[in-house]
Amino acid sequence: MIIPLKKSVPATNLHILSQAGFFSCLTSEQLELVAANCSIQEFPGASQIYSLGDSARYFYVLIEGMVRFNLTLGGRQTSAGEILRRGEVFGWAALIESAQRRAATASCITPCVVLALDGNRLIAAMERDHSIGYCLMKQLNILINGKMIGFVAG
Repeated sequence: MIIPLKKSVPATNLHILSQAGFFSCLTSEQLELVAANCSIQEFPGASQIYSLGDSARYFYVLIEGMVRFNLTLGGRQTSAGEILRRGEVFGWAALIESAQRRAATASCITPCVVLALDGNRLIAAMERDHSIGYCLMKQLNILINGKMIGFVAG
């Protein structure tokens, strides 16, 4: 269950994005465009942020707490799952137009606060400014490649 917090000030969103390595390739102006399409969400401990097969609407930056990320491919799931910490991103299916559903599960180990980026709005921003798109797709490629290597390695 999502517990919405007060509408955050874009400066807060901008600060969070500027601290996340995934967005380090963006200029200040580009970060402002991305930050305009974010909201802060809070989840209690032991809750699901999303499950396998859920609609892939948001891409997340973890602000506080710990999230267990379990990737599933071809019926095979990571054994223990990766533990994500502050500043890490997850929910990348929201940035892939052809990925309508989640291929992983993200669950809160502790109470968590995340910055949720609307995937459709972010894709639209990447279409309008191809340098944003190129930057973020490069980052996404590195992220997914790392997850797949970790998945195959067991």
